[in-house]
Amino acid sequence: MKRQIRNAVVLLAAGAVLAGVTGCGKQQPAAAGVGRADAAANLAESLKVDLSELKSQDGQPLLLALETKTPPPRPEDPDTLPETDPGHWYDMEYAGWNTAKENIPSSPKDGAIGKRVIAIINGDHPYLTAYSAGMKKVAEAYRMKLRILSPNWKVDVQNQMLDEAVNEKPDLIILIALDAKVAILQVRKVNQAGIPIILSNMHPDHEAMRYAICWTGPDDWGQFRMLAKVWADTLNRTGGVAYVRHAPGGSPFFARTFGPISELTAYAPEIQTLDMQAPGFEAAKTQQVVSDWIMRFGDKLVGICAADDSAQAIGIVEACKKAGRSDIVVVAAGNSKVGMDAVKAGEIHAITYQSAEADGAVALKAGADWFNGLTVEPVRYLPKHVITRDDVEKFLPPQW
Repeated sequence: MKRQIRNAVVLLAAGAVLAGVTGCGKQQPAAAGVGRADAAANLAESLKVDLSELKSQDGQPLLLALETKTPPPRPEDPDTLPETDPGHWYDMEYAGWNTAKENIPSSPKDGAIGKRVIAIINGDHPYLTAYSAGMKKVAEAYRMKLRILSPNWKVDVQNQMLDEAVNEKPDLIILIALDAKVAILQVRKVNQAGIPIILSNMHPDHEAMRYAICWTGPDDWGQFRMLAKVWADTLNRTGGVAYVRHAPGGSPFFARTFGPISELTAYAPEIQTLDMQAPGFEAAKTQQVVSDWIMRFGDKLVGICAADDSAQAIGIVEACKKAGRSDIVVVAAGNSKVGMDAVKAGEIHAITYQSAEADGAVALKAGADWFNGLTVEPVRYLPKHVITRDDVEKFLPPQW
């Protein structure tokens, strides 16, 4: 295996490798040595697998009740709308919902047990560690052979890993696309190789969804619209705010900034965006950015929204403490131990609930459902919830 894959998380579970990859909407015959009777028996056994008792680290069910939503009509030309208009982001927020599929392999309908799956995540982060843990629990239940690879936030490395995964011809590839636009080429390549692919966690460009079975993960746009309203109400719907952004290029970079901005345009139009910066996921860099904001904007700055409630939250809280600004209302994506401790302490007002383990589990469960011949919706959302001091105890111990 090439050097980029050496640090990959590897899970090898017992079980026979069954049917080969299907292609072009037409089922291929069973792999050599695996007859129809064996495939039928494997399917029957796979359908009996019960995941209902599996739990995440926080004691919540691993496979949470999924959410659906009805997309509104698409604007005629979203790109011509201002970025403060929710319609401008339509193709990103609703990627996959009404996308015509192309060249999607048909399910072999021979069961999930024993299948070989390669998951390529986006980077090294405690959230992704928990994500991988959730995925492994599903793999163990189905006795899948799962390998999880991390490019550590480098698109070129992710592309190399994807090439190597395609060459291995697994039964399924799961991808967290680092860049929404690059995802189009990535997913098309896998599709043309006849390998089924599921996209997870970070939204790709809507065009990429033409070639994927489905997308699973958090409704980032929806939950940040929900968070924005809680934030605005606390701010009495007025004042200046700033945004600490996610890594550039990926869907959270847009959703966790322009989700709230576009929501507040109608809900709280007197709230003014002062600035937005992407300092990465280092507390010290975030602290410097926030300290600069406090110096520049003074009392005009009354709220900060962060894309991360761990390292970024540490930097924000520390900058506010040093400046003696306990009045700044901070909200963030969640829900790490750092973020929940800060909510309990009153340092962060609210965070989103996002089960990292469920995120990984739902992606692989969608793959299992596909192998089992079950209906797989084009989008599977994790449930949305905003955590405040009133209910933070319900989500402890933390997953990450």
